[in-house]
Amino acid sequence: MLYLDNNATTRPSPAAVEAAREAMVELWENPSSVHRAGQQVRARVELARQSIATLIGAKPRELVLTSSGTEAVHLAIQGVLGAARSAGSNPPLLVTSPVEHSAGRELAKELEGRGDARLCWLAVDRDGVVDVSQLERLLEAGERPALVSVQWANNETGVVQPVERLAAVCNAHGVPFHCDAVQWVGKEPTKVGAGGLDCALLSLSAHKFHGLKGCGALYIRRGVRLRPVNPGTQELGRRAGTESVPSILAAGAAAAEAHAWLSASDFPDQREALLARRDRFERRVLEACPGASINGGGAPRLWNTSNIGFPRLEAEAILLALSERGLCASAGAACASGSLEPSPVLLAMGLDPAIAHGSVRLSLCRQTTEAELDRAVEVLASCVAQLRSSTSAAVGDPGAGGTAAR
Repeated sequence: MLYLDNNATTRPSPAAVEAAREAMVELWENPSSVHRAGQQVRARVELARQSIATLIGAKPRELVLTSSGTEAVHLAIQGVLGAARSAGSNPPLLVTSPVEHSAGRELAKELEGRGDARLCWLAVDRDGVVDVSQLERLLEAGERPALVSVQWANNETGVVQPVERLAAVCNAHGVPFHCDAVQWVGKEPTKVGAGGLDCALLSLSAHKFHGLKGCGALYIRRGVRLRPVNPGTQELGRRAGTESVPSILAAGAAAAEAHAWLSASDFPDQREALLARRDRFERRVLEACPGASINGGGAPRLWNTSNIGFPRLEAEAILLALSERGLCASAGAACASGSLEPSPVLLAMGLDPAIAHGSVRLSLCRQTTEAELDRAVEVLASCVAQLRSSTSAAVGDPGAGGTAAR
């Protein structure tokens, strides 16, 4: 199997698997229990929290452990807007972008639809980079959003947003800034606070950096007002529910490994090599598949993400063909009733629907080899050529009853 779908999830590392096994076999007691066994589990949970905090340069008490990145994003947005409503802002203003992950984008629409928020969508350019000057003009005109929420790196294209500038603009006007860093953390060095990304909130997810599904986290800067979405006694009253200890301990192990890799003296050289590997892979795909294009290719991007458009083909057909050949990839769209809708992210970037319909995402991890990428180019080129041939035949043969794939 050629696995190039690491933005969807990563293979759990051996250390993460062992930590989860230990939690299930030896540390299965409830960490909220006052007896010694429960408190031993609690101690391990707090060590994992420390490890995750170290990965982003935060203090352990600044982290709320959640069940996922989506829950962390929801807690940030709903929590801050809920506190604003309690303080008399009805409805509060949320500033975000149309290229956010659906966890934030669809939540924003839902909040607006039920009257719990007003929305301001930041414009993006052809590469999907937000217009910081629009936010500056909004704030200079006297608007005071309850929250600005923008992702650090796009999950579909890998495009990196100017979050440092966004945070600086927000801080200058006393506006909280939330950064959805689910795709960033574990791939690039991260430091919150002074000397790093001075955001009010930052969300992450462990299974994006070789942990297990079931553990995310939300960093909350001291002093940020947040109303719990699901009140309870866990997480200093900011989240209810017995902790998923296997997922949390696995997250701690994965975070320690990621921090060791990102803080190694040779990481800058490794990063350059990873970027060169991605660029070489993309060049070979474009050479093998004339007419293909890199979506977001004009902006800084994560070293691991390639979103490639194949005009007049359907992403669903490409992905099924790749899967039959053992290559796992993805598309920024959802299947519904047998049809593949184009990605809202790509459409927001102004892409021709014919390209958006035929765009697929291939995402690497730090263990992906040159040999695997060479094989992926061969498989992708073969599948695209076969699909193009089939489409041309259907268009040219009146008896085939087919039409060109959009």
